[in-house]
Amino acid sequence: MNNSDSIVALLNLIRIHDVFAISSHVRPDGDAIGSALGMMHLLEALGKQATVVFVDSIPPNFHFLSGADRISRHFPEAEALILLECDSIERSSIDRSEFDAHRPALIINIDHHRSGRPFADFNWIDAEAAAVGTMVYDLAIAAGIKVTADMAECLYAAILTDTGSFNYPGTVASTFAMAEHLIHSGANANRLARAIYFCNPASKVRLLGIALSNLQIEGPVSWSYVTLAEMESVGASVEDCEGVANHLIGIAGIEGAAFLRELPGKTQFRLSLRSRGALDVSKIAEHFGGGGHQSASGCTMDGTLAKVTKDIVEELRSACQRMNPTAPKLQYSR
Repeated sequence: MNNSDSIVALLNLIRIHDVFAISSHVRPDGDAIGSALGMMHLLEALGKQATVVFVDSIPPNFHFLSGADRISRHFPEAEALILLECDSIERSSIDRSEFDAHRPALIINIDHHRSGRPFADFNWIDAEAAAVGTMVYDLAIAAGIKVTADMAECLYAAILTDTGSFNYPGTVASTFAMAEHLIHSGANANRLARAIYFCNPASKVRLLGIALSNLQIEGPVSWSYVTLAEMESVGASVEDCEGVANHLIGIAGIEGAAFLRELPGKTQFRLSLRSRGALDVSKIAEHFGGGGHQSASGCTMDGTLAKVTKDIVEELRSACQRMNPTAPKLQYSR
């Protein structure tokens, strides 16, 4: 089914249901939050009842988005659930016991990850979309509703963040056309950028300093990490780790980067992988049970810091070597 057919079919499903729950993956990011709130505004414009559900708290720099104060931590009784950029119920930001108690009759999956899976009753997966926010935008236009200022700001935030401020390879001419229309519809681009990128808590900046002090570079690969003890030393939260990996890939000559964050309670690390675009880190993430985009992906790996670091660096090195076979072969030496 192509995108046009998917949109028509999805709108038909929406029209025959009245009460919706909307959610996304755990630790929701800008695209998850902006898209979910944008979808809420879209459904309400169609006369539907909609509740956005995130068990995890959203980062403070997204609290200003319209509807953020209405986000629920509890799964409501709903006829249909819309999951955005999430490849399963298990990876969603929903309490599973509450979901099972109020399981909706219809589950809708909207995703743009290459690792997206058709797990739901209705699946719309477009790996070419720059963000799920662009898919929600297309749905709103097809529905013929007015894009309000509130909806525009939510969708602009989604697109801005998931394109890496319009830097990732999925950014095309239509992405800028959408952004232009959203600005004309009331999104204040300068206010959004300031709220998202220039209102960081001191703990986030101090954590970035620790991560950069742990930086290692070998050939075209860079990596860093933070431990639980280091996070606690500066009072940092999980949300404060967002964006660290982008600093690692911003180094001249680096093609692949990994940021490792120690997880509590287990010998386990959460990895954020980045590339400049030529290297497909989504395949590396999938190899370790994760997924994502060509330039930005993630996964969770079991093991000590030394083991996980060795495994991911060797995988990144091998991928870089396959991409450039004439480059000198380097071995992980830490």
